[in-house]
Amino acid sequence: MQYREDKVSGNKISILGLGCMRFSRNFTETERMILTAIEGGVNYFDTAYIYPNNEKTLGTVLDAHKKRGGVFIATKLPLILCKNGDDFDKFFNKQLENLKTDHIDYYLMHMITDLAQWEKLVGWGIEDWIARKKHEGRIRQAGFSFHGAFGEFIKTLNAYPWDFCQIQYNYSNENYQAGKEGLKAAFAKNIPVIIMEPLLGGRLAAGLPASAIKIFAEVNPTLTPAAWALRWLWAQNETACVLSGSNSAAQMEENLKTAEGAGPLAENELAAYEKVKSVFAAAYKINCTGCNYCMPCPKGVNIPGCFAAYNASFAQNFKTGMQQFLTSAGLNGGSPYFCVNCGKCETHCPQKLPVRKTLKEVARRLEPAPIHLALSIARKFLR
Repeated sequence: MQYREDKVSGNKISILGLGCMRFSRNFTETERMILTAIEGGVNYFDTAYIYPNNEKTLGTVLDAHKKRGGVFIATKLPLILCKNGDDFDKFFNKQLENLKTDHIDYYLMHMITDLAQWEKLVGWGIEDWIARKKHEGRIRQAGFSFHGAFGEFIKTLNAYPWDFCQIQYNYSNENYQAGKEGLKAAFAKNIPVIIMEPLLGGRLAAGLPASAIKIFAEVNPTLTPAAWALRWLWAQNETACVLSGSNSAAQMEENLKTAEGAGPLAENELAAYEKVKSVFAAAYKINCTGCNYCMPCPKGVNIPGCFAAYNASFAQNFKTGMQQFLTSAGLNGGSPYFCVNCGKCETHCPQKLPVRKTLKEVARRLEPAPIHLALSIARKFLR
């Protein structure tokens, strides 16, 4: 495993971290994956309060195997649940309990979208609260995860003496949100940058169009699409750690092997990325990462499932997309037809997608009126 220095704390962070959001529901498999990661040199684990049962799972495994002392835990204050400054301690103390620890190594303000959001927290006393927790040794490093426009990222970056930050970044959308310029801006301030969504919710791993896979294979047939995505990030010195959202020990083993060979990219490899980016951009219409922050929908619409099927109908073929749609939404009541335009989903979407408008596009392509009528009849018999 390779490590890069966090210049604020002096910590040596593994270039591969484990993003815990997509843990398997199988505890035994998740335990195997976490232990495989640690054995392979991974020392940075990113979780969050709002990831269902996530902190508890990580805390249970680390405690049972006496591994807490050798790793850095990163978790996040659930801003969307905070109503005032009194909630800071309420959630933080619960997180310590969940993670079976007395301190958090890297604590983030979760899902900051603009400076105004941070200023609201400042009004609630967040700066004094962070200072107090640091003095008590409960928080070692304070940072923020970002899901807004580049300009707001720079404002937020400069608004407080942050110890680190976390951004969404991958080769398919390097100028999206904070993007490449945000990465460089933080690095210039010696602030470590943690990368989330390196595989765009798995779409750069299992969801690449066949023509894109062929482009990579012509350059190096031994590398998987996931390996290509991770190597692109590690080739940039500004990247401190890349969070892989693995959900099996096998995936973790593959990522560990890729991390061992991380280094500069050759000219023909850089050219391959450019070609693949063009293919991917043409195939994928909805920039959804499948994070599920928009769920649950009050009316049961399977929003991520609808979007994944829609993308697959272009990236693979229409038949594949329709099959995904039927199994994930059409036959089980998760249809976009049930959307009532309440807008709850859009307030929680980190990508700021026009969810309601896009669901209508999904319905037009995958569930036009005749198909909707047939599915309505079918659902009655399936109940």
